[in-house]
Amino acid sequence: MAEETKYAEMTVEELKGELEKRDLPKSGNKDELITRLEDDDTAQGGTAPEDEAPDEPAPTAEKKPARRRGAAETTTSRRRDSEARPAPRAADGTVEVRAKAKYVRIAPRKARLVMDHVRGKNVGDARALLKHTPRAAAGDISKLLESAVANAENNFELDPEELRIARAFVDEGPTIKRFRPRALGRATPIKKRTSHMTITLTTTRQDGE
Repeated sequence: MAEETKYAEMTVEELKGELEKRDLPKSGNKDELITRLEDDDTAQGGTAPEDEAPDEPAPTAEKKPARRRGAAETTTSRRRDSEARPAPRAADGTVEVRAKAKYVRIAPRKARLVMDHVRGKNVGDARALLKHTPRAAAGDISKLLESAVANAENNFELDPEELRIARAFVDEGPTIKRFRPRALGRATPIKKRTSHMTITLTTTRQDGE
């Protein structure tokens, strides 16, 4: 038999190694070892080691990218409406767009000196005036004016060149109290005042459209 010839060519150590791989007893002489291997081949339907083909790697299935739970629901995001919202209007029907700045660290009296100059002016004139005003409040009021213009342009699609400052006022905010050490162990109170600024824009056209 072919199996007998192939096993007969193997040494005793090789036969014992083959039996150890198959978890079979490896005691006895060479003939007993060969007989034990042949019986195992017949029972398992296998062949001798020389006839066994090299094991081919099992085909691996392609891994699909992991899908996050709820991904289908999150693909659609909320979008901003393409149509502009109607601008808020006053009681007389004029358009009004407002911007506020709260807790600005400047005294209300100082801020009102600058706010009185821009009240009633067009946006372009107010920008030029604030740019060349040396007072410290001009910077904060300029930022507030740009915020109001951005609200009118982005939220309501109004033309900045057709806007003017309808109302501009400054309210007093909370006062921050601090103390400064003085001579002879005394302490002098310091009042750091804050302001709430408001600017309301409207269109220069009488119909308010």
